[in-house]
Amino acid sequence: MSEPSQAKTNASRAGLRNYVVVTGAYWADTVTDGATRMLVLFYFYNLGYSPLAVASLFIFYEIFGILTNLFGGYIGARFGLKSTLFIGLGTQLVALSMLAFAPHAWLVVAWVMVSQALSGIAKDMTKMSSKSAVKLIVPENASDTLYRWVAILTGSKNALKGVGFFLGGLLLTLFDFQTALKLLVVLVALALILAATLMRGGLGQANKKAKFSQVFSHNASVNKLAAARIFLFGARDVWFVVGLPVFLRGVLGWSFWQAGGFLAVWVIGYGIVQAATPRLLRSRVDEQHEPDGRTATILAFVLAALPAGIALALSAGVAPAVVVVAGLIVFGVVFALNSAVHSYLILAYTDSDKVAMNVGFYYMANAGGRLAGTVLSGALYQWGLQSGPSNGLVACLWASSAFVLVAGLLSLLLPRNPGPRSKPIKLGDLGD
Repeated sequence: MSEPSQAKTNASRAGLRNYVVVTGAYWADTVTDGATRMLVLFYFYNLGYSPLAVASLFIFYEIFGILTNLFGGYIGARFGLKSTLFIGLGTQLVALSMLAFAPHAWLVVAWVMVSQALSGIAKDMTKMSSKSAVKLIVPENASDTLYRWVAILTGSKNALKGVGFFLGGLLLTLFDFQTALKLLVVLVALALILAATLMRGGLGQANKKAKFSQVFSHNASVNKLAAARIFLFGARDVWFVVGLPVFLRGVLGWSFWQAGGFLAVWVIGYGIVQAATPRLLRSRVDEQHEPDGRTATILAFVLAALPAGIALALSAGVAPAVVVVAGLIVFGVVFALNSAVHSYLILAYTDSDKVAMNVGFYYMANAGGRLAGTVLSGALYQWGLQSGPSNGLVACLWASSAFVLVAGLLSLLLPRNPGPRSKPIKLGDLGD
């Protein structure tokens, strides 16, 4: 084998090894993040906090998620994705320790909000590292491979987030709040140690000339997709983040582990559907098996009808447990397909030399949608409760339907074909 060929092979192997390491660390952080969300939500709701007060605990989480994706894309481009990975894991350790080891009297809204702000930074740093890394190991012009890898990564992440939901509910059933968090500290510390030990070299090529102004995408397709993403994820979180868990606990009377377990099963199933999206959509997309803007549009308009249907059924007095469980399953399937298509399109639209920045910009929009959904989830649920126990969730569902409808209208502007990228990825660029 010639020296250039051997060098390319070695670079490819190093890139794959590092990708496996960064993805494993991302998975550990994902489980921890989901568990922490359930622990905080149920612990403070059980203390008598209103739905709006519970939602306020996560406001900084989403706000700093926006800022992290804004600055994280620049840091990843300037210093490499390895730096963003270790920053994320280290920050998560600090966030969890703030809750796990603080005096009990410190566990008030302001302290928890600061801790959640750090968790938001940690989650988005590790997520950007892993999702951007996919682009570095898939050869140019292998878009079908990119589509499948992105779907698998996105699906596995959400499945493990579901595991985290269940773990959080279970830990709160078996242990007190702070003991449960100490166990999560151990999990993240192990992930950080293993990542530092196993990773070789860097992850992606640092661009010392990268400018912060480049974070804001000049790619029209990326901007349109980001706008649609805001409303798509706002539509999910406006009823899923606060409204649904509080409804399961307060109206249906489910226990911590029952509510956490159900949400976990839903998110795991949602992740499985995302991972299987290339196969599920293959029968209706073009012969190259790649989705486009039209695919995202159709899925969004179908999705918009589902929360409206659940809201109508609840208002008509149909058994709420049956309506919510069945409706959430169908919603999860269609939402997962739509989200997976978006995750493919952001990488299909972006140039390889701008992947960290464009992915950061895209997930900044994602976090913006989650922020809007989180605040509205608590506010609308509390407002709706004034007219009946089920009407809090009904108000959230109507908002969800409106959000998805806007996402569908924005998706009409997405191009049918991604088009060629100006600077293809080269396997030789996998060095530090």
